[in-house]
Amino acid sequence: MELQKNKFVQKLREKPVTYGCWVGLPDNTCAEIMAGAGFDWLLIDNEHAPYDLRTTLSHLQVMAAYDVAPIVRPVVGDTALIKQLLDIGAQTLLVPMVDTAEQARELVRATRYPPEGIRGLGASLARGAQWNRTTDYLHKANAEICLIVQAETVRAIENLDEIIAVEGVAGVFIGPSDLSASMGHVGNAGHPDVVSTIKEGLSKIKAAGKFGGLLNMDPSLTEAYIEAGASFVGVGVDTSMLAQASKALASKYCNPDAAQNPPAAPSAGY
Repeated sequence: MELQKNKFVQKLREKPVTYGCWVGLPDNTCAEIMAGAGFDWLLIDNEHAPYDLRTTLSHLQVMAAYDVAPIVRPVVGDTALIKQLLDIGAQTLLVPMVDTAEQARELVRATRYPPEGIRGLGASLARGAQWNRTTDYLHKANAEICLIVQAETVRAIENLDEIIAVEGVAGVFIGPSDLSASMGHVGNAGHPDVVSTIKEGLSKIKAAGKFGGLLNMDPSLTEAYIEAGASFVGVGVDTSMLAQASKALASKYCNPDAAQNPPAAPSAGY
């Protein structure tokens, strides 16, 4: 059995821009509905949603039947946790709160087998290796790992050039909401200073030949971020989509007056 190629990297190479959605609902039926919607990729958000290893595994299993690339965001860039996520079949990780090049280097080591890294060997128990049915998995797995690190603080932006330069970091995701908070604009990811900083960061990432991305739910900013260099853009969150659609439908029938005054648009991203 041959090792599966990294779907996310393949799509990034095939298209100038890829679009995806955050998946925060831990029921795998929700994940399967999202997987069949037509997005290029879906991000399983362990950082902010109530996932554990089993629910993440379940999401990876149902998504495997569809032409969508799964990304897993761990709650933290912990070496042991990363090992487990790779073993259950994650090939693309988006690790939050990476402020320095040293952090990025340690994450690269955590995602690679020796001699390039320190990932522990346990292929006979790993779905990622098809329980040792994948031919030469231990020697091929490193090449299919895609590590994206998140720059979402002022400190990370100050260190962005060094972070981008780390070998083994495939791309950098700029987190608009946390960055806006770090810049003193809590809850205002669309602030001009934040937007300018994000655009400058995306341009640097692209110039370095790496993949740059962000989550942005403000359509008026999407094109500007793409022009600046974004190659993967999250355009929605399943929980927000459900919350907004259900509220609108209920308001239409149960509270028509409220339907005339819809709630404010969500934050530009997080």
